[in-house]
Amino acid sequence: MARSFYTLLIYLLLPLAYLRLRWRARKEPGYGQHISERFGLYDFAASKPVVWVHAVSVGETRAAVPLVAALKAHYPDHQILITHMTPTGRATSESLFGDDVLRCYLPYDAPFAMQRFLAHFQPRLGVIMETEIWPNLIAIAHKKNIPLWLVNARLSEKSAQRYAHFSSLTANSLTKLSGICAQTSTDAARLTQLGGQHVKICGNVKFDMTPPEKMLDLGLALRERFGKHRLVFLAASTREGEEELILDAIGKIQVDGMIAVIVPRHPQRFDAVAALIRKRGFKLQRRSANESIDKTTQIVLGDSMGEMFAYYAACDVAFIGGSLLPLGGQNLIEACAVGKPVLIGPHTFNFSEATEQAVECGAARRVTDAETLAEEVTTLLTDEEIREEMGIAGLEFSQAHRGAVEKIITTVTAHESGKDGQLEYKKH
Repeated sequence: MARSFYTLLIYLLLPLAYLRLRWRARKEPGYGQHISERFGLYDFAASKPVVWVHAVSVGETRAAVPLVAALKAHYPDHQILITHMTPTGRATSESLFGDDVLRCYLPYDAPFAMQRFLAHFQPRLGVIMETEIWPNLIAIAHKKNIPLWLVNARLSEKSAQRYAHFSSLTANSLTKLSGICAQTSTDAARLTQLGGQHVKICGNVKFDMTPPEKMLDLGLALRERFGKHRLVFLAASTREGEEELILDAIGKIQVDGMIAVIVPRHPQRFDAVAALIRKRGFKLQRRSANESIDKTTQIVLGDSMGEMFAYYAACDVAFIGGSLLPLGGQNLIEACAVGKPVLIGPHTFNFSEATEQAVECGAARRVTDAETLAEEVTTLLTDEEIREEMGIAGLEFSQAHRGAVEKIITTVTAHESGKDGQLEYKKH
């Protein structure tokens, strides 16, 4: 009954979903492309058996890199299909994987669309990154005996409470999954409480991401462009409302010759953030202009896709966005993996365990507001020894937590072989 009501709601919303795509396409043209895929219609087909990975947007797509590599190695006679829900996720996939994978949009969760998707690609195996619960997709895949896994699964307390409001629908969906590979024991406990079965703690695949040599080389080139003798403060993956606070902090940082780099999380906000920076009176240049950076430039806007590792490689101190306001924070692991000292705001519930561990081992420091952000950036940029100590701690932190991808592959393949008897998370 719960899924029937959910399905009715999906059907009622489909016309509005189409209109919303057209509306969003006015500012973001990507939403006006490949619309037929949103309804399960595709103009290409796989030439080999398919292993399917769903990565909804940018963060999930970047996190999927080591998992996709492992799946390709384990299933060499298969094609990898990556599905997305956002144009930025799709663009990130094109940047990271090129023609090595197939890609398309996952349809809206209407039964007819999901039936078309699964019938068209006939995946041998499906893995959904992080926490995307699609009741009709899961039910249809279960009926067709297609193994479907939730991997790198995380669930904040806030999200768990939201899913608990639809406990019957959530439990019915989770029980139909082949299994769940959770990031932490806390995630495993929350998913189990909601009805998840065959839950195993595998860790976070983002620790298994290796900075690409191409991005490290680009980082060196960017650093040359910023000025070899200028100290670089990076504000990464910033969210709406945060840039004002970060600009407040930049105005208070007491470091001669410092250059700041601001990289908004969402590309549709690039122009708005540029206008805000200019309104504040800072001299700005944009990364997309691909020009030499003038020695009087104070801020560079990182308005490019797929270059985050390069920005980390080019900076001296990195602040991780989404954390000054109650938005849950973004992933700090990439900055640690490049050996850079990290600053993080008070709101990190999306990555709570990794953040606490990074702070505890000395790889990251917390700030509470714009004023303390300015103070910490000033401290770190004027003390090379502390920066080096934090960078080394970050490298050790990221390396110590590797291995999630291997555990996921072992878990999934053991299940296929019928050897998963000891995989379940046990509530203590």
